[in-house]
Amino acid sequence: MDAHISPSSAKYLSRGGNKLAAALDDFQFPVEGLTCADLGSHVGGFVDCLLQRGAKKVYSVDTSYGTLGWKLRKDRRVVVMERTNAMHVALPEPVDLVTIDVGWTTQRKVLPNVRRFTKSSGSVIALVKPHYEAPPEILINGVLPDESCRDVLGTVLAGARECLFDVVAMTVSPIRGHGGNREFFAHFRPVLDGFQDFRINLEDQLQAVTLSANAMIP
Repeated sequence: MDAHISPSSAKYLSRGGNKLAAALDDFQFPVEGLTCADLGSHVGGFVDCLLQRGAKKVYSVDTSYGTLGWKLRKDRRVVVMERTNAMHVALPEPVDLVTIDVGWTTQRKVLPNVRRFTKSSGSVIALVKPHYEAPPEILINGVLPDESCRDVLGTVLAGARECLFDVVAMTVSPIRGHGGNREFFAHFRPVLDGFQDFRINLEDQLQAVTLSANAMIP
């Protein structure tokens, strides 16, 4: 879910495509040949990015109607699922990759349903917006101070584990969100045999992504 930008000035239909492209590069995650689901497609920046990276099929899921860009709507690789909530959507097949940009809806509310249609060998790449995950009282005019991001991210990652996803990697989005809020991408994979399979140290991930965010130009 991201703002539309002029097609003459960008590679993708929205800047969300640029955000996802940077995350795929950071994670060294190949998309070619995968069946994907994009939750919170809106104009379709993520969908556009996935297709340009070689995705075989993309289920485009959004609660809106008529918002997805025309070039994606007419693409045979795209299955348009409008007026559909990510928390309740049912797909006709399990998918290799789920991408998520669900705006105000927290990851904890979406991931239980995502677990149902993600292949056991699949992945989830979620755009995490800490300002929507944080308690409203710690925001300042709608903006979460950068120094509060680490604690909020820790809560998000712990919630993912409760939904039986392990955290493979995290990275900072190179583009800030609404109001200048810092945003992050998380790469999750389903846990197959319970919590004992968690291999990634969350503190290490949080430390690394926090240092990376602090090093970026504001």
